[in-house]
Amino acid sequence: MAFSRRMLIAAGAAVIGMAGLMGTAQAWEPNKPIDFVIMAGKGGGADKMARLMQAIVEEESMSPKPLIPVNKAGGSGAEALVALNTAGDPDHTIMVTLNSFFTTPLRQPGLGVDIMEFAPVGRMAEDTFLLWVHKDEGISTFEEFIEEAKSRGDGWVMGGTGKNSEDNIITDFLNNNYDLSIKYIPYKGGGAVAKDLAGQQIDSSVNNPSEALGFYESGDLIPLVAFTDERLPMFPDVPTAKEKGADFSYYMQRAVVGAPGMSEDALAFYQGLFNNVYGSDKWQKYMSDKSLQGDKLDGDDLKNYWQTQRDRHEEILKASGAIK
Repeated sequence: MAFSRRMLIAAGAAVIGMAGLMGTAQAWEPNKPIDFVIMAGKGGGADKMARLMQAIVEEESMSPKPLIPVNKAGGSGAEALVALNTAGDPDHTIMVTLNSFFTTPLRQPGLGVDIMEFAPVGRMAEDTFLLWVHKDEGISTFEEFIEEAKSRGDGWVMGGTGKNSEDNIITDFLNNNYDLSIKYIPYKGGGAVAKDLAGQQIDSSVNNPSEALGFYESGDLIPLVAFTDERLPMFPDVPTAKEKGADFSYYMQRAVVGAPGMSEDALAFYQGLFNNVYGSDKWQKYMSDKSLQGDKLDGDDLKNYWQTQRDRHEEILKASGAIK
């Protein structure tokens, strides 16, 4: 009897122990390195942002497995979108996006990409755009830019990231509203654009501050106008396009998305991870230093933002003749 009682007590303790383990089960975590796709080339704003976030995650031990950045710049982000859309392991595949997240599926419906199927991990910021020229152009105001670009016709060359993308949209705005014929040349990344403008291989750019900042600080590049609602604190002397009479502002989302088919548990992990990144001192300093704006968005709020932006970009692309 004593033996049987001991057996029953032991069995009961085992059951209680198992229940305790089940009650404190760990939430989902990645069990292998995470593919961190960047839908642009090296050196641009998206690339710099992604590698900073990777460093923050690593330095502050925010994830049990590392983020592995991989640049997929082909086809104005089409390569990256397809890679996410066909990911073999959605729970271990995330991506840093630009506004080509909206424009490329609209321009290339054959890709079969529906952005509303992507997992809404988090919008980390909205990036800003300025019009830049080389110091040797002798141009110091937006009005002088318009005059010179008009005189050169299609001999004036604007470099930008991607075709029919953010930089192309702003170039189209300048052409359509100021009777210009600027020739647009697409690059794979904003870093290469800034480098070629500094080397005077092109005549202007609409780089994000983070992409052109080094050449601005060296005195090679001059910002003429900001495509924002208000002047940027980093460039207090640079007027906005609105100040110059144009009812136009344009921002680029800096967001992290998950592959279609990502589980709810995995999405919850990544939302928490990038909430921690957003709240870190390094990220907040980066936003301030690079003139990034906007609050953090995720979940349904982010999906609503995507819907609004997709609709706006569809109107913009139709107006420019890029799509029907």
